Amino acid sequence: MASLLLSECGLRPLPKISLYRGMGAPLGKPLGSQVTLPKMDLCLRRREAFFLGGGVSARDREWGLGVSAPLKVASVSEGGEAEGQNFPSFNPGAPPPFNLGEIRAAIPKHCWVKDPWKSMSYVLRDIVVVFGLAAAAAYFNNWWVWPLYWVAQGTMFWALFVLGHDCGHGSFSNNRTLNNVVGHVLHSSILVPYHGWRISHRTHHQNHGHVENDESWHPLPEKIYRNLDDTTKKLRFNPPFPMFAYPFYLWGRSPGKTGSHFHPDSALFVPNEKKDVIVSTVSWSAMVALLVGLSCWMGPVLMLKLYGVPYWVFVMWLDFVTYLHHHGHEQKLPWYRGKEWSYLRGGLTTLDRDYGVFNNIHHDIGTHVIHHLFPQIPHYHLVEATEAVKPVMGKYYREPQKSGPVPFHLVRDLLTSLKYDHFVSDQGDVVYYQTDPHFSSSKGKSE
Repeated sequence: MASLLLSECGLRPLPKISLYRGMGAPLGKPLGSQVTLPKMDLCLRRREAFFLGGGVSARDREWGLGVSAPLKVASVSEGGEAEGQNFPSFNPGAPPPFNLGEIRAAIPKHCWVKDPWKSMSYVLRDIVVVFGLAAAAAYFNNWWVWPLYWVAQGTMFWALFVLGHDCGHGSFSNNRTLNNVVGHVLHSSILVPYHGWRISHRTHHQNHGHVENDESWHPLPEKIYRNLDDTTKKLRFNPPFPMFAYPFYLWGRSPGKTGSHFHPDSALFVPNEKKDVIVSTVSWSAMVALLVGLSCWMGPVLMLKLYGVPYWVFVMWLDFVTYLHHHGHEQKLPWYRGKEWSYLRGGLTTLDRDYGVFNNIHHDIGTHVIHHLFPQIPHYHLVEATEAVKPVMGKYYREPQKSGPVPFHLVRDLLTSLKYDHFVSDQGDVVYYQTDPHFSSSKGKSE
């Protein structure tokens, strides 16, 4: 049943893809035409590497491309309006009147610069806060202190995950060794297998917005949805269960897909990635052993208070944030298949969110659209880069609702989406979430 829970990321073989104008298509080829490139010449490789890599050195550029965005993106086709959708003024599923190059050109050059010292300063800040909170909670050891500690520490665990997430994208620094060491330390400390996650999350970015190939809270085709048992549907769509899905997903993925982030022979990975997966699984196991040892030394109840409860708060943050970056807008977001999908159009279906006082704490992860299109941009430049591209994107950028100090409004968006966004049609290359009225009505009665 764990395999039937929702996912945050995963890996599938990439579909055959082609270039479109603005990303290296030969002159004379119409927009959306297929380009056969058995071997890209050196000039084209350099052009695309600079385009996606931000102008860094050749070795580091290769690393950045390997962990963030694909070298090539799919073609953009004209049309794409889904049946049954009425768009009086703006069709979000239509091809945009701009290309990826125009968005990139609007971003200030310094936004691409990765400063390892600045990145490490955020790591140091978060680690000091984590240990300070734990020391304070253990010292006071009072019934009213623990709930405050759990919320604060769980939020800091989530902040650590975001920094490890930057390591996985190569946006932490241009040094692969530094990225891997810091990523392993941060992610292992919160029981995330770094390389297993990194590889599958990379594929999420390379296939964002694709019904079959995306792995971050991707929609279920109707056929798969109809075959789910009632218990699985309740776990998937009834809060708070979806907010605890991530650890189970790491072991078993989501409906219709198989594999584990811990096993080197999993279908998630190709042969040359097995050693990386083993290293991450060993690191994860070492953290589990450390937690068991500390439980024997300090007592299981204290360890549950200090680590166990904050861990599940972190999981809730992770599922909450990643879900809302792809769902819950008042206007339905398109999902794509086949020739209608492209890297650009898929990225434009992601959402920015305002998390109030938590924006700085979790390193502006709410600026998600520009991160999806250019994941090699460091988190401390995302806000500026987003402001710079808004005039280019126009209505394709959905301005997030401003939050008060605590983003209570996002809870409403989450509950509404879980109630109405159940599946997409098995047919069509541009589709939108549909509602199962029988499941929605049964939820209403149970609530």
